[in-house]
Amino acid sequence: MSRRPYFATLFGLAVLLLAAQARAQAPDPNFPTRPIRIIVAVPAGGGVDLSTRIAAEALHKLWGQPVTVENRTGGGNNIAGEMVAKADPDGYTLLATPPNIVTANAALYKQLNYDPAALEPVAVMAVGPNVLAVKNASPANTVADLIALAKANLGKMSYASQGNGSTTHLTMELFLSRTGVKLVHVPYRGAAPAANDLAGGHVDTMFCDLGTILPLHQGGRVRIIGVATLDSLPQIPEVPTIDESGVKGFSSTTFYALMAPPKTPFEVRDKLNKAIVTAMQSPEAQAKLKTIFVGGSSLDVKEMGDFIKAQAKLWGDVIRAANITVEQ
Repeated sequence: MSRRPYFATLFGLAVLLLAAQARAQAPDPNFPTRPIRIIVAVPAGGGVDLSTRIAAEALHKLWGQPVTVENRTGGGNNIAGEMVAKADPDGYTLLATPPNIVTANAALYKQLNYDPAALEPVAVMAVGPNVLAVKNASPANTVADLIALAKANLGKMSYASQGNGSTTHLTMELFLSRTGVKLVHVPYRGAAPAANDLAGGHVDTMFCDLGTILPLHQGGRVRIIGVATLDSLPQIPEVPTIDESGVKGFSSTTFYALMAPPKTPFEVRDKLNKAIVTAMQSPEAQAKLKTIFVGGSSLDVKEMGDFIKAQAKLWGDVIRAANITVEQ
């Protein structure tokens, strides 16, 4: 019996399988044709969540497809990260996250069930400034004062953060490495309780996002002494930047990223990016973002990818230099 029909059948099946895989991987020019699901890595109510809901509403208005927002928290945001990393790479499941998943978690955690670096960039939904604040009773009125005070009391002063490995934690570690100062780290479960304890005088200083700390500053309960962006802020124009205060080039922002599963086609991500960038620049979205003291971003997919890589190197170097680890 000839084996040719057998091999011909196998060859035909292989060709059909490859063709099916090619069709499955090819981007749909009519995307989206069904509901989109956005997994938010943090609880409802914060900046990431609000920015995501603004973006989701805009996408729904643009394309007419439902866009659901689902909060999946815990595990240093890795529960949501892993869920999206293992989803189909078709653009219908997306991750909304603060910086840590894409800039820090790969260096922070000894073992993860997914590769954060493999997540694909879609859009930066919003960007907000971080600021340096001190308790109201502190004698430090400037960044230089705080550095001098801390050097005169090495290891005796403390700083709060919103948690181990968070943006506020790593920003302070960067500040300490640049200034030669030593402070005791006091981690909290979130920026709000950390800021409240700063207002209560239980810790000496902290970096925080502007939206959380500004009401306490305006109420005279804490004092913002430095801005961690290279430009001054219109909300507090009297406060100098940390760069202007002598720590040259110092910069730290909080950004809210939208990411896709590994191998999601560029065409799909680019379509999402253009829609979100346009939506976030609208007067309606800008007004909403202003309430949490963040602004939209115009980064395209490639620019966002480059930005994330640079941020991952910056914070990865800080993590390794300070020997910071977080156990799940």
